[in-house]
Amino acid sequence: MLKTAFYRYINNFRGFSREIWILTFITFINRAGTMVLPFLSKYLKEDLHFTFDEVGWIMVSFGIGSMAGSWLGGKLSDKIGFYRIMVFSLFTSGILFFALQYITSFIGLCLGMMILMVVADMFRPAMFVSLAAYAKPEKRTRALTLVRLAINLGFATGPAMGGLIIMNIGYKGLFWVDGATCILAISIFWLLVKEKKKSAYLDKQNPGEVLTHSVFKDKPFWIFLIMCLITGVLFFQLFTTIPIYHSQQFNLTEFQTGLLLTLNGVLIFFLEMPIVGYVERKKMNKVKIVTFGCLAMSVSLFLMLINTWAGILVIMMLFMTFGEMFSFPFSNSFAISRAPKGHEGRYMAIFTMSFSLAHIVSARLGMSMISKYNYQTNWLVMGTLGLIGVACGYWVMNLVKKENLKNS
Repeated sequence: MLKTAFYRYINNFRGFSREIWILTFITFINRAGTMVLPFLSKYLKEDLHFTFDEVGWIMVSFGIGSMAGSWLGGKLSDKIGFYRIMVFSLFTSGILFFALQYITSFIGLCLGMMILMVVADMFRPAMFVSLAAYAKPEKRTRALTLVRLAINLGFATGPAMGGLIIMNIGYKGLFWVDGATCILAISIFWLLVKEKKKSAYLDKQNPGEVLTHSVFKDKPFWIFLIMCLITGVLFFQLFTTIPIYHSQQFNLTEFQTGLLLTLNGVLIFFLEMPIVGYVERKKMNKVKIVTFGCLAMSVSLFLMLINTWAGILVIMMLFMTFGEMFSFPFSNSFAISRAPKGHEGRYMAIFTMSFSLAHIVSARLGMSMISKYNYQTNWLVMGTLGLIGVACGYWVMNLVKKENLKNS
Protein backbone atom coordinates (compact mmCIF):
# COMPACT_ATOMS: atom_id res chain seq x y z
CA MET A 1 0.00 0.00 0.00
CA LEU A 2 2.76 2.42 1.04
CA LYS A 3 4.89 1.39 -1.96
CA THR A 4 1.97 2.04 -4.35
CA ALA A 5 1.35 5.47 -2.80
CA PHE A 6 5.06 6.30 -3.16
CA TYR A 7 5.15 5.26 -6.85
CA ARG A 8 1.96 7.21 -7.53
CA TYR A 9 3.54 10.28 -5.90
CA ILE A 10 6.73 9.87 -8.01
CA ASN A 11 4.69 9.39 -11.22
CA ASN A 12 3.34 12.92 -10.82
CA PHE A 13 6.88 14.18 -11.53
CA ARG A 14 7.52 12.23 -14.74
CA GLY A 15 7.51 13.49 -18.33
CA PHE A 16 8.80 17.07 -17.94
CA SER A 17 11.38 18.60 -20.29
CA ARG A 18 14.91 19.53 -19.14
CA GLU A 19 13.99 23.25 -19.34
CA ILE A 20 11.03 22.80 -16.97
CA TRP A 21 13.31 21.13 -14.40
CA ILE A 22 15.89 23.94 -14.68
CA LEU A 23 13.12 26.53 -14.36
CA THR A 24 11.87 24.69 -11.25
CA PHE A 25 15.39 24.60 -9.76
CA ILE A 26 16.06 28.33 -10.26
CA THR A 27 12.59 29.12 -8.86
CA PHE A 28 13.53 27.18 -5.71
CA ILE A 29 16.83 29.09 -5.32
CA ASN A 30 15.05 32.39 -5.87
CA ARG A 31 12.22 31.64 -3.42
CA ALA A 32 14.49 30.17 -0.73
CA GLY A 33 16.28 33.51 -0.87
CA THR A 34 13.06 35.52 -0.71
CA MET A 35 13.36 36.33 2.96
CA VAL A 36 12.46 40.02 3.01
CA LEU A 37 8.76 39.53 2.15
CA PRO A 38 7.62 37.46 5.20
CA PHE A 39 9.31 39.96 7.55
CA LEU A 40 8.76 43.19 5.59
CA SER A 41 5.86 44.52 7.68
CA LYS A 42 7.75 43.57 10.88
CA TYR A 43 10.94 45.29 9.60
CA LEU A 44 9.01 48.48 8.76
CA LYS A 45 7.13 48.51 12.08
CA GLU A 46 9.78 47.40 14.57
CA ASP A 47 13.11 48.30 12.95
CA LEU A 48 12.20 51.53 11.13
CA HIS A 49 9.37 52.45 13.59
CA PHE A 50 6.70 53.37 11.03
CA THR A 51 3.05 53.58 12.11
CA PHE A 52 0.51 50.93 11.04
CA ASP A 53 -0.88 53.45 8.55
CA GLU A 54 2.56 54.11 7.01
CA VAL A 55 3.30 50.36 6.82
CA GLY A 56 -0.05 49.97 5.03
CA TRP A 57 0.89 52.63 2.45
CA ILE A 58 4.33 51.10 1.80
CA MET A 59 2.61 47.75 1.22
CA VAL A 60 0.16 49.50 -1.14
CA SER A 61 3.16 50.82 -3.11
CA PHE A 62 4.46 47.23 -3.18
CA GLY A 63 1.13 46.08 -4.66
CA ILE A 64 0.90 48.92 -7.23
CA GLY A 65 4.42 48.09 -8.43
CA SER A 66 3.45 44.42 -8.59
CA MET A 67 0.37 45.19 -10.73
CA ALA A 68 2.34 47.43 -13.10
CA GLY A 69 5.12 44.83 -13.36
CA SER A 70 2.64 42.02 -14.14
CA TRP A 71 1.05 44.06 -16.92
CA LEU A 72 4.39 45.22 -18.33
CA GLY A 73 5.90 41.72 -18.17
CA GLY A 74 2.96 40.26 -20.12
CA LYS A 75 3.07 43.04 -22.72
CA LEU A 76 6.86 42.89 -23.24
CA SER A 77 6.92 39.06 -23.31
CA ASP A 78 4.72 39.22 -26.43
CA LYS A 79 6.89 41.95 -27.97
CA ILE A 80 10.49 40.86 -27.25
CA GLY A 81 10.12 37.34 -25.80
CA PHE A 82 9.81 35.82 -22.32
CA TYR A 83 13.52 34.87 -22.09
CA ARG A 84 14.90 38.43 -22.13
CA ILE A 85 12.24 39.61 -19.68
CA MET A 86 13.09 36.82 -17.22
CA VAL A 87 16.84 37.54 -17.36
CA PHE A 88 16.35 41.33 -17.06
CA SER A 89 13.77 41.02 -14.25
CA LEU A 90 15.70 38.76 -11.86
CA PHE A 91 19.14 40.28 -12.46
CA THR A 92 17.93 43.89 -12.01
CA SER A 93 15.74 43.08 -8.99
CA GLY A 94 18.84 41.50 -7.36
CA ILE A 95 20.69 44.83 -7.71
CA LEU A 96 17.62 46.72 -6.43
CA PHE A 97 17.41 44.50 -3.32
CA PHE A 98 21.00 45.48 -2.45
CA ALA A 99 20.06 49.17 -2.79
CA LEU A 100 16.74 48.99 -0.89
CA GLN A 101 18.37 48.36 2.51
CA TYR A 102 19.88 51.88 2.42
CA ILE A 103 16.48 53.59 2.02
CA THR A 104 14.81 54.36 5.36
CA SER A 105 12.49 57.34 4.67
CA PHE A 106 8.74 56.81 4.18
CA ILE A 107 8.55 58.42 0.68
CA GLY A 108 11.82 56.73 -0.34
CA LEU A 109 10.52 53.30 0.67
CA CYS A 110 7.18 53.84 -1.10
CA LEU A 111 9.03 54.69 -4.34
CA GLY A 112 11.74 52.05 -3.78
CA MET A 113 9.23 49.24 -3.16
CA MET A 114 7.18 50.30 -6.18
CA ILE A 115 10.19 50.32 -8.54
CA LEU A 116 11.50 47.02 -7.14
CA MET A 117 8.14 45.29 -7.63
CA VAL A 118 7.65 46.67 -11.17
CA VAL A 119 10.95 45.01 -12.12
CA ALA A 120 10.55 41.84 -9.99
CA ASP A 121 6.97 41.03 -11.08
CA MET A 122 7.73 41.33 -14.78
CA PHE A 123 9.12 37.81 -14.17
CA ARG A 124 5.74 36.17 -13.40
CA PRO A 125 3.83 36.49 -16.71
CA ALA A 126 7.11 35.81 -18.59
CA MET A 127 7.45 32.58 -16.58
CA PHE A 128 3.85 31.56 -17.48
CA VAL A 129 4.73 32.02 -21.16
CA SER A 130 7.96 30.01 -20.69
CA LEU A 131 5.93 27.13 -19.19
CA ALA A 132 3.70 27.19 -22.26
CA ALA A 133 6.81 27.15 -24.49
CA TYR A 134 8.66 24.34 -22.69
CA ALA A 135 5.77 22.04 -21.61
CA LYS A 136 3.28 20.08 -23.71
CA PRO A 137 -0.29 21.48 -23.39
CA GLU A 138 -1.53 18.43 -21.46
CA LYS A 139 1.33 18.80 -18.95
CA ARG A 140 1.03 22.56 -18.28
CA THR A 141 -1.08 22.31 -15.10
CA ARG A 142 1.38 19.79 -13.62
CA ALA A 143 4.36 21.90 -14.80
CA LEU A 144 2.79 24.92 -13.11
CA THR A 145 2.23 22.83 -9.95
CA LEU A 146 5.87 21.68 -10.09
CA VAL A 147 7.03 25.33 -10.18
CA ARG A 148 4.61 26.16 -7.34
CA LEU A 149 6.12 23.25 -5.43
CA ALA A 150 9.56 24.81 -5.85
CA ILE A 151 8.15 28.16 -4.67
CA ASN A 152 6.69 26.54 -1.55
CA LEU A 153 9.75 24.43 -0.84
CA GLY A 154 11.70 27.69 -1.06
CA PHE A 155 9.23 29.28 1.35
CA ALA A 156 9.63 26.26 3.64
CA THR A 157 13.36 26.90 4.01
CA GLY A 158 13.50 30.69 3.48
CA PRO A 159 11.51 32.12 6.43
CA ALA A 160 13.17 29.93 9.09
CA MET A 161 16.62 30.85 7.69
CA GLY A 162 15.45 34.47 7.45
CA GLY A 163 14.45 34.45 11.12
CA LEU A 164 17.92 33.18 12.08
CA ILE A 165 19.63 35.80 9.88
CA ILE A 166 17.61 38.60 11.56
CA MET A 167 18.48 37.31 15.04
CA ASN A 168 22.22 37.01 14.22
CA ILE A 169 22.98 39.68 11.60
CA GLY A 170 19.88 41.89 11.52
CA TYR A 171 17.41 42.80 8.79
CA LYS A 172 20.19 44.10 6.48
CA GLY A 173 21.37 40.50 5.96
CA LEU A 174 18.02 39.64 4.34
CA PHE A 175 18.48 42.23 1.58
CA TRP A 176 21.95 40.88 0.73
CA VAL A 177 20.72 37.26 0.59
CA ASP A 178 17.62 38.21 -1.43
CA GLY A 179 19.65 40.14 -4.01
CA ALA A 180 22.35 37.46 -4.29
CA THR A 181 19.86 34.60 -4.82
CA CYS A 182 18.04 36.56 -7.57
CA ILE A 183 21.33 37.03 -9.46
CA LEU A 184 22.48 33.42 -8.81
CA ALA A 185 19.16 31.93 -9.99
CA ILE A 186 19.01 33.84 -13.28
CA SER A 187 22.72 33.23 -13.96
CA ILE A 188 22.08 29.46 -13.77
CA PHE A 189 19.06 29.83 -16.08
CA TRP A 190 21.06 31.95 -18.59
CA LEU A 191 23.94 29.43 -18.64
CA LEU A 192 21.86 26.25 -18.92
CA VAL A 193 18.81 27.32 -20.99
CA LYS A 194 19.15 28.98 -24.36
CA GLU A 195 16.48 31.29 -25.78
CA LYS A 196 13.83 29.38 -27.70
CA LYS A 197 12.87 31.43 -30.75
CA LYS A 198 10.16 28.99 -31.80
CA SER A 199 8.31 26.40 -29.74
CA ALA A 200 6.28 23.49 -31.05
CA TYR A 201 3.84 24.19 -28.20
CA LEU A 202 3.61 27.96 -28.71
CA ASP A 203 2.89 28.65 -32.39
CA LYS A 204 2.12 32.34 -32.74
CA GLN A 205 1.81 32.09 -36.54
CA ASN A 206 -0.92 29.47 -36.29
CA PRO A 207 -2.54 29.93 -32.89
CA GLY A 208 -5.45 27.67 -33.78
CA GLU A 209 -8.63 29.14 -32.43
CA VAL A 210 -9.52 32.71 -33.33
CA LEU A 211 -10.41 35.00 -30.42
CA THR A 212 -14.15 35.37 -30.95
CA HIS A 213 -14.96 37.32 -27.81
CA SER A 214 -13.27 39.91 -25.66
CA VAL A 215 -11.90 38.86 -22.27
CA PHE A 216 -13.85 41.81 -20.83
CA LYS A 217 -17.16 40.16 -21.84
CA ASP A 218 -16.34 36.86 -20.11
CA LYS A 219 -18.66 37.20 -17.09
CA PRO A 220 -17.78 33.90 -15.32
CA PHE A 221 -14.07 34.77 -15.62
CA TRP A 222 -14.54 38.19 -13.96
CA ILE A 223 -16.67 36.83 -11.09
CA PHE A 224 -14.06 34.11 -10.66
CA LEU A 225 -11.38 36.85 -10.51
CA ILE A 226 -13.30 38.46 -7.61
CA MET A 227 -13.02 35.15 -5.72
CA CYS A 228 -9.30 34.95 -6.63
CA LEU A 229 -8.85 38.53 -5.40
CA ILE A 230 -10.50 37.59 -2.08
CA THR A 231 -8.38 34.43 -1.62
CA GLY A 232 -5.31 36.60 -2.34
CA VAL A 233 -6.40 39.21 0.24
CA LEU A 234 -6.83 36.50 2.91
CA PHE A 235 -3.58 34.71 2.02
CA PHE A 236 -1.45 37.88 2.04
CA GLN A 237 -2.43 38.49 5.67
CA LEU A 238 0.31 35.89 6.34
CA PHE A 239 2.88 38.47 5.17
CA THR A 240 1.29 41.73 6.36
CA THR A 241 -0.65 41.72 9.64
CA ILE A 242 -0.03 38.19 10.99
CA PRO A 243 3.78 38.42 11.62
CA ILE A 244 3.21 41.62 13.68
CA TYR A 245 0.29 39.95 15.53
CA HIS A 246 2.52 36.95 16.39
CA SER A 247 4.95 39.30 18.07
CA GLN A 248 2.48 41.67 19.78
CA GLN A 249 -0.12 39.14 20.95
CA PHE A 250 1.97 36.03 21.64
CA ASN A 251 5.56 37.39 21.91
CA LEU A 252 6.81 35.03 19.17
CA THR A 253 10.33 35.57 17.82
CA GLU A 254 11.08 35.98 14.08
CA PHE A 255 12.38 32.39 14.09
CA GLN A 256 9.09 31.06 15.52
CA THR A 257 7.09 33.02 12.92
CA GLY A 258 9.45 31.58 10.28
CA LEU A 259 8.78 28.04 11.57
CA LEU A 260 5.00 28.51 11.21
CA LEU A 261 5.54 29.60 7.59
CA THR A 262 7.87 26.62 7.14
CA LEU A 263 5.00 24.30 8.22
CA ASN A 264 2.98 25.82 5.34
CA GLY A 265 5.75 25.10 2.83
CA VAL A 266 6.44 21.53 4.02
CA LEU A 267 2.75 20.52 3.86
CA ILE A 268 2.48 21.93 0.35
CA PHE A 269 5.63 20.12 -0.76
CA PHE A 270 4.25 16.73 0.27
CA LEU A 271 0.53 17.16 -0.43
CA GLU A 272 -0.10 19.61 -3.28
CA MET A 273 1.10 17.49 -6.23
CA PRO A 274 -0.88 14.38 -5.10
CA ILE A 275 -3.99 16.57 -4.59
CA VAL A 276 -3.59 18.06 -8.11
CA GLY A 277 -3.01 14.56 -9.57
CA TYR A 278 -6.10 13.16 -7.79
CA VAL A 279 -8.39 16.03 -8.86
CA GLU A 280 -7.19 15.76 -12.49
CA ARG A 281 -7.60 11.95 -12.57
CA LYS A 282 -11.13 12.18 -11.13
CA LYS A 283 -11.93 15.17 -13.42
CA MET A 284 -13.40 17.07 -10.46
CA ASN A 285 -14.93 20.54 -10.88
CA LYS A 286 -12.01 22.98 -10.48
CA VAL A 287 -14.20 25.94 -9.49
CA LYS A 288 -15.72 23.82 -6.69
CA ILE A 289 -12.21 22.97 -5.40
CA VAL A 290 -11.20 26.67 -5.45
CA THR A 291 -14.44 27.53 -3.59
CA PHE A 292 -13.60 24.97 -0.87
CA GLY A 293 -10.16 26.58 -0.67
CA CYS A 294 -11.71 30.00 -0.13
CA LEU A 295 -13.93 28.55 2.63
CA ALA A 296 -10.88 26.99 4.39
CA MET A 297 -9.07 30.37 4.29
CA SER A 298 -12.17 32.08 5.70
CA VAL A 299 -12.28 29.57 8.60
CA SER A 300 -8.54 30.12 9.24
CA LEU A 301 -9.09 33.87 9.74
CA PHE A 302 -12.15 33.32 11.96
CA LEU A 303 -9.96 31.01 14.12
CA MET A 304 -7.67 33.98 14.79
CA LEU A 305 -10.48 35.44 16.94
CA ILE A 306 -9.27 32.99 19.62
CA ASN A 307 -6.45 35.14 21.05
CA THR A 308 -5.59 33.49 24.39
CA TRP A 309 -3.98 30.22 23.18
CA ALA A 310 -0.87 30.25 20.93
CA GLY A 311 -1.70 26.74 19.62
CA ILE A 312 -4.49 28.28 17.55
CA LEU A 313 -1.77 29.72 15.26
CA VAL A 314 -0.81 26.17 14.19
CA ILE A 315 -4.45 25.16 13.54
CA MET A 316 -5.01 28.43 11.66
CA MET A 317 -1.93 27.70 9.51
CA LEU A 318 -3.27 24.21 8.68
CA PHE A 319 -6.58 25.65 7.42
CA MET A 320 -4.77 28.42 5.48
CA THR A 321 -2.40 25.88 3.89
CA PHE A 322 -5.20 23.57 2.73
CA GLY A 323 -7.06 26.63 1.46
CA GLU A 324 -3.97 27.61 -0.52
CA MET A 325 -3.52 24.07 -1.96
CA PHE A 326 -7.14 23.96 -3.11
CA SER A 327 -7.29 27.53 -4.40
CA PHE A 328 -4.08 28.47 -6.20
CA PRO A 329 -3.17 25.61 -8.61
CA PHE A 330 -6.77 25.16 -9.77
CA SER A 331 -7.48 28.87 -10.12
CA ASN A 332 -4.53 28.97 -12.57
CA SER A 333 -6.02 26.01 -14.49
CA PHE A 334 -9.50 27.53 -14.67
CA ALA A 335 -8.13 30.89 -15.85
CA ILE A 336 -6.17 29.17 -18.67
CA SER A 337 -9.17 26.98 -19.56
CA ARG A 338 -11.32 30.09 -20.17
CA ALA A 339 -8.87 31.42 -22.77
CA PRO A 340 -9.20 30.50 -26.46
CA LYS A 341 -6.16 28.58 -27.73
CA GLY A 342 -3.21 30.84 -28.46
CA HIS A 343 -4.56 33.68 -26.28
CA GLU A 344 -3.69 32.34 -22.82
CA GLY A 345 -1.25 35.22 -22.20
CA ARG A 346 -4.02 37.82 -22.25
CA TYR A 347 -6.05 35.94 -19.64
CA MET A 348 -3.01 35.10 -17.50
CA ALA A 349 -1.85 38.76 -17.43
CA ILE A 350 -5.23 39.85 -16.00
CA PHE A 351 -5.28 36.83 -13.67
CA THR A 352 -1.77 37.68 -12.37
CA MET A 353 -2.78 41.31 -11.83
CA SER A 354 -5.68 40.20 -9.59
CA PHE A 355 -3.13 38.83 -7.09
CA SER A 356 -1.12 42.04 -7.25
CA LEU A 357 -4.32 43.98 -6.49
CA ALA A 358 -4.95 41.53 -3.62
CA HIS A 359 -1.61 42.59 -2.13
CA ILE A 360 -2.69 46.26 -2.16
CA VAL A 361 -6.14 45.56 -0.67
CA SER A 362 -4.81 43.06 1.90
CA ALA A 363 -2.17 45.42 3.30
CA ARG A 364 -4.28 48.57 3.22
CA LEU A 365 -7.46 47.02 4.62
CA GLY A 366 -5.64 44.95 7.27
CA MET A 367 -3.43 47.77 8.56
CA SER A 368 -6.36 50.25 8.57
CA MET A 369 -8.57 47.85 10.54
CA ILE A 370 -5.86 47.30 13.16
CA SER A 371 -5.00 51.01 13.34
CA LYS A 372 -8.62 52.22 13.70
CA TYR A 373 -10.06 49.30 15.66
CA ASN A 374 -8.05 46.20 16.65
CA TYR A 375 -6.79 42.83 15.45
CA GLN A 376 -10.09 41.11 16.31
CA THR A 377 -12.03 43.42 13.96
CA ASN A 378 -9.56 42.63 11.17
CA TRP A 379 -9.97 38.85 11.56
CA LEU A 380 -13.77 39.24 11.59
CA VAL A 381 -13.77 41.38 8.42
CA MET A 382 -11.34 39.05 6.62
CA GLY A 383 -13.33 35.92 7.54
CA THR A 384 -16.58 37.53 6.32
CA LEU A 385 -14.84 38.56 3.08
CA GLY A 386 -13.95 34.88 2.61
CA LEU A 387 -17.64 33.93 2.81
CA ILE A 388 -18.40 36.48 0.05
CA GLY A 389 -15.71 34.73 -2.03
CA VAL A 390 -17.44 31.36 -1.43
CA ALA A 391 -20.73 32.87 -2.70
CA CYS A 392 -18.90 34.10 -5.85
CA GLY A 393 -17.58 30.56 -6.39
CA TYR A 394 -21.09 29.09 -6.36
CA TRP A 395 -22.24 31.84 -8.75
CA VAL A 396 -19.44 30.95 -11.23
CA MET A 397 -20.33 27.23 -11.01
CA ASN A 398 -23.95 28.02 -11.95
CA LEU A 399 -22.92 30.31 -14.83
CA VAL A 400 -20.50 27.70 -16.26
CA LYS A 401 -23.19 24.99 -15.91
CA LYS A 402 -25.63 27.16 -17.93
CA GLU A 403 -22.89 27.80 -20.53
CA ASN A 404 -22.26 24.07 -20.91
CA LEU A 405 -25.98 23.34 -21.28
CA LYS A 406 -26.28 26.05 -23.97
CA ASN A 407 -23.27 24.66 -25.89
CA SER A 408 -24.24 21.00 -25.60
